[in-house]
Amino acid sequence: MHRMSHGLRLAALVTAAAWLGGASGAWATGPAIALSPNENHPNSTVQVLGNGFSPYAAVDIYFDSTDEALAIANSAGKFAKIPVPVSAAALPGTHYISAVQRSNGEGAQKAFTVNTDWAQFHFGVQKKGNNPYENVIDTGNAADLDVAWSAATQNAIFSSPAVASGNVYVGSTDDKLYAFNATTGALLSGWPVTTSNEIYSSPAVANGVVYVGNTDFNLYAFNATSGALLSGWPVTTGGEITSSPAVANGVVYVGSYDDKLYAFNATSGALLSGWPVTTGGFIESSPAVANGVVYVGSYDDKLYAFNATSGALLSGWPVTTGNEIYSSPAVANGVVYVGSDDNKLYAFNAITGGLLSGWPVTTGSSIQSSPAVASGAVFVGSADDKLYAFNARSGALLWTATTGSFVYSSPAVANGVVYVGSFDDNLYAFNATSGAMLWTATTGGEIDDLGPAVANGMVYVGSGDHSLYAYALNGGNDGRYRSKRKPPAISSLHPDWSLKPAN
Repeated sequence: MHRMSHGLRLAALVTAAAWLGGASGAWATGPAIALSPNENHPNSTVQVLGNGFSPYAAVDIYFDSTDEALAIANSAGKFAKIPVPVSAAALPGTHYISAVQRSNGEGAQKAFTVNTDWAQFHFGVQKKGNNPYENVIDTGNAADLDVAWSAATQNAIFSSPAVASGNVYVGSTDDKLYAFNATTGALLSGWPVTTSNEIYSSPAVANGVVYVGNTDFNLYAFNATSGALLSGWPVTTGGEITSSPAVANGVVYVGSYDDKLYAFNATSGALLSGWPVTTGGFIESSPAVANGVVYVGSYDDKLYAFNATSGALLSGWPVTTGNEIYSSPAVANGVVYVGSDDNKLYAFNAITGGLLSGWPVTTGSSIQSSPAVASGAVFVGSADDKLYAFNARSGALLWTATTGSFVYSSPAVANGVVYVGSFDDNLYAFNATSGAMLWTATTGGEIDDLGPAVANGMVYVGSGDHSLYAYALNGGNDGRYRSKRKPPAISSLHPDWSLKPAN
């Protein structure tokens, strides 16, 4: 069961007020519905509001052709906030929600978009590196992946792509941030946008804005559609930014080579009171945010935990590893996982900082890869050319898989498949349970980026050959990508007589 975020609840309340309290004349033409939100991931919920129905009418609400809920209109022919589930099997793309009055068959429809976006480095603010909503590519068909498109930049790509609202964003060491249509690879109008130095940071997309760090010491914020630089941005730190920003609760967190972690208002760019906070070394690690705490690694061999609002250092922190931390922490089930240049992967209690029993675990070389956590396992790459899978609780080794060179790339997990790049120019897909290789693809250069992104049935990765690659089943010709859904005919929808009123 998914709970609505504060922003979603507020949007729903505002919409309800406008619809249910608005002028009745707006509904004289018949039934109409509104959705809140208009897009979401599989296994989520959409709130449906209606007006213009007969007083006290029974109204069936369908997701595509499945009757999911029964609403009862009030005396004014209105209903509000009827929750309709989005099936976990709903494929990315356009779907339709219909509301049909039982008494006379009159109804209304709205388009609803299902997506499985990967909007910031390692999927979300907790940096788990796992897309739990992916439902197109799996262990049974990953071998059918092929290049759907590739797009060239003017220099090597070390930035990990972000995917949101039908677009994919990636930085390049040619000083530019690019935005492509995620399906076709077409460059968006107004893009790329130019900064004044190389981009190693991975972009983060939130509320129609793209944030990215730069080696010119600045954090930028661009309109995600037009590419226009937002007023008040960029904001400046005291050093190069290769850390990837994390956006949570209206705040952008990012590390800098001035040894500091910053927190900026995501709209205005204003520095929050109590920030920045100081560590003992460069911060290349991308911060992770969970339960009101921000975690970040530093070149001083330590992992820090700060109050996400005040910046106060938590009791028991920082905790020490045996060498510099390039890796970004991942937070899952009350545990923080992070790799170190001492060849070890660590697991700390997210509250106390206590090292878990059985940890750290050792690989054969430096860990610059950021761990991914999914289905009770932790996945991480090592400079010993291997990808490792450990039991997330005990640290027991589950399997290793060998590539042809260093694995600095951070793994991405989705639907039972773990993807990772290697310095041997290849992108790999392994069975997340067994470690069996499912697929590999060769690019024209080393994959030393911060890791692939998996979204909406496609896999995106940058390469040292100056290109961004997009892979899809059968190169995008699989029927699941080509399905052009049309709204079902109202007359074809049949009520589920066993449903009880949702309101």
